Amino acid sequence: MQPRVRRRPASRWLVYMLRCRDGSLYTGITNDLPKRLQAHAAGKASRYTRSRLPVTLAYEEPQPDKSRALKREIAIKRLSRPHKERLLGPKKSLTRGKK
Repeated sequence: MQPRVRRRPASRWLVYMLRCRDGSLYTGITNDLPKRLQAHAAGKASRYTRSRLPVTLAYEEPQPDKSRALKREIAIKRLSRPHKERLLGPKKSLTRGKK
């Protein structure tokens, strides 16, 4: 009888951006977004976001593998702030319609 070989399910890599309390943006990659967001919220994911809590997920972009996710992360980090904001899409205003 042959031993069973457990195969890992194909991981889904994501590039994500967080908006920090001070309005800054943090870009990273993960293959488990809910777990990574919990780590950020607990202040255990990165030094940068630890001092800028709370953070909110602003953007996520699936990538086929880790290599492409890393390359896309670098490309996003090189973008200017206005280009990053365009990537995120239109801002949702909480005061829309109020004067």
